[in-house]
Amino acid sequence: MALLSVRNLTTSFATDQGLIRAVNGVSFTLEPGEVLGLVGESGSGKSVTALSIMRLVREPPAKVEAELLDFEGTDLLRAAPRALRDIRGSGIAMVFQDPMRSLNPVLSIGRQLAEPLIRHLRMEAAAARRRAIELLEMVGIPMAEKRLGSYPHQFSGGMRQRVMIAIALSCNPRLLIADEATTALDVTIQAQIVELVRTLTKNLGTAVIWISHDLGLVAGLCDRVNVMYAGRIVETGPVREVFYRPAHGYTIGLIGCTPRVDRVGTPLKPINGLPPNLMDEAPLCPFLPRCDVAVPACHQTMPVLRSLPGGHSAVCLADLTSHHRGAH
Repeated sequence: MALLSVRNLTTSFATDQGLIRAVNGVSFTLEPGEVLGLVGESGSGKSVTALSIMRLVREPPAKVEAELLDFEGTDLLRAAPRALRDIRGSGIAMVFQDPMRSLNPVLSIGRQLAEPLIRHLRMEAAAARRRAIELLEMVGIPMAEKRLGSYPHQFSGGMRQRVMIAIALSCNPRLLIADEATTALDVTIQAQIVELVRTLTKNLGTAVIWISHDLGLVAGLCDRVNVMYAGRIVETGPVREVFYRPAHGYTIGLIGCTPRVDRVGTPLKPINGLPPNLMDEAPLCPFLPRCDVAVPACHQTMPVLRSLPGGHSAVCLADLTSHHRGAH
């Protein structure tokens, strides 16, 4: 049985100008211990997908709909607020993109670390304090015991992100959603966090949804990857299949504009144009105006998801079997 099942997830926002379809028909499953990458440009719907799964999108103005949104047998769309609070933290934990807005500025770091331990694991205050020190040490915070009394504004951006990761990992969740979790960290701490995630998946069976712009990091950490564009998943499959044999023009574009250490001196190829207006329901492939591999059929019909060898699928009409690009 899948840990998380998402089928035809749609999240729209009502505005004065019209309806914005930020997530448009997203479907995927996640198994225990699996690491799933979610990649795409800013505005492609990655974070809204994660927030919709957590039921943290404010409704209204948003409206979250799905044929299925199931976590360990619980219907997240119809679960009562108390049941959702029980799931958040112990069942599903999330590392948010902006730690300064996610941490409470008037509560000490120690109190914010201890709260989920007391709430979900029923720890006594002294035990929660000891565990909080261990968590801070685990994510590389120096003088961890002393820093428990500090407040978020007394930490750097990277250290605040490490605190957010410690809070997310505190209750050993079955699913960790990491939204650009290592963006503000130096490469040494980034490597430590990635290794920590690997340990969690191996020893505890924790599943991970890793949202990132860093294709190299996704290639090294994730088992599968979903490529998102304009609120849709346009390509999905095992990491090696998707990065070695991209089957959508957008994936080829992302790979082409990513720096690589084995191609020093080779100019990057940017993706021309801009993402589409999400208030307009595209009659054709939304990536068509920016695509370098479009075929005549692309100008006549909307593509549907087609299966490819190796558990690989893409929403594309072009035959891209000749485009075998190296992974990152």
